Amino acid sequence: MPNTRKKQHLGLIGMLLIAVSFAGLHLTAVTGRASPDTKNYLSYALSLSGESREEAGRRAIAYSCASGQHASLSPVPWTNRKTVGESEEQCVRRLDDSVAYWSRHGNTSGMTAPFANQRFMAIFEARPGYPLFLVPFVAVFGITWGLWLAGLVIALAGSVCVLLTLRAAGASRRAGLAGQALYLALPTGTVAMNPLSDGLSLALGTAVVLGCVLLLQDRPRTDGESGTGGGPGAWAAAAGPRTGAALVAGGLVLMFFVRYSQALLLAAALAGVLLVRAGWLRRKRRQFTPVLRAAALCAGLTVCIHAGAHLLGWPMGRDSAQDLLTHHYQRPDLPNPWPEFFVQEGVFWSAWLRRQAASPVLPVLLALSAWALLRRRSVVLPIALAAGAAGLLNQAGHPNLGQLYGYRLIVFLWLLPVLAIPLLLDRPSREPSPVPAQPEEVGGGQRDGTVGVALQVREGA
Repeated sequence: MPNTRKKQHLGLIGMLLIAVSFAGLHLTAVTGRASPDTKNYLSYALSLSGESREEAGRRAIAYSCASGQHASLSPVPWTNRKTVGESEEQCVRRLDDSVAYWSRHGNTSGMTAPFANQRFMAIFEARPGYPLFLVPFVAVFGITWGLWLAGLVIALAGSVCVLLTLRAAGASRRAGLAGQALYLALPTGTVAMNPLSDGLSLALGTAVVLGCVLLLQDRPRTDGESGTGGGPGAWAAAAGPRTGAALVAGGLVLMFFVRYSQALLLAAALAGVLLVRAGWLRRKRRQFTPVLRAAALCAGLTVCIHAGAHLLGWPMGRDSAQDLLTHHYQRPDLPNPWPEFFVQEGVFWSAWLRRQAASPVLPVLLALSAWALLRRRSVVLPIALAAGAAGLLNQAGHPNLGQLYGYRLIVFLWLLPVLAIPLLLDRPSREPSPVPAQPEEVGGGQRDGTVGVALQVREGA
């Protein structure tokens, strides 16, 4: 028991050291992270906190322009912030003029300040979850530190979900900590810290991924089987399908209010991959019921998300295509946007592939992930594939060359190496047979075959 407790403490200490190191590194860039969309979410949050629409817009402009003056030179990797091109006074004047212009031209309602036409701002009105999440942080700590602390909470929550996902799948403590560190070090960590809805959507996505892994477990393991008596690893081992179903449903419902398009794509990708997996297991005459159950849950949630967005009148796929092709609805709509949209798809992905060839960090990590897929047998791998597919689909829905050097739209693709590469740290193990072992005689009696299955799972882990 003392040795077990020592290992628990080592795991917790490792998790905390990674979190503290990440927070310390990002203290070098408390501000300077604002993007053009940050002011929209911030003004929404300030309106929710009780400020008038005009005052919320003024404060959001002040923060955005002040943030833009901070130099892009930062030791934080992956940030790629642009060099400032105008003074703070020029920025404030430009945005004030824009607000006045669009107020005169019909944008007189809503929670966000009128930074653009009402049709474009409706995109942000349909994402109330992130502004609502910001309200207590901004109210207590002010705008600058509130946004930074909110990002830190989002990033650390996602990293802990990754750790728990790997531990729930039977990976070692070392692999779990490696997954947490990768999540924070790769663009997933930077996107989580940026004051945009993408980070919160990503953190909720990791909770959904954790829930799917738990759903695929036939039953929770006891402390004796998991080899742990407490801590995150013990929780991951003891949690079962009911907890998994709650995480999947709850995570996707919350994602619906944060960024419903990403929630829709993640649910659809999980349903598709799990359905294919269930069909493959059935052909192999192996247990497929848990996988099929998880696929059905994700498919049902996909339908609910799409129906909910439609009933609420939120912008859909056609609106997104018109937004891209009309420069945020400032030009007349195209009667049929799809031919030109698919031309833009070809242009974007050609440029994206050239970008990856010139800076092959992601291709190398994806190659290592493919190696893990071939050499390891883990329940987390099909889930990671589905998350990566959701990232590709999200980027495909927004083939904007302005996002060529960014990571936020395709960020779910980075979950594939985050979840797959740490598995290479563990010994290869055969996937245990889902068919319970036959009872065998032990000392004149019989032993239940399910005990043998549990031992196989622990030995493989």
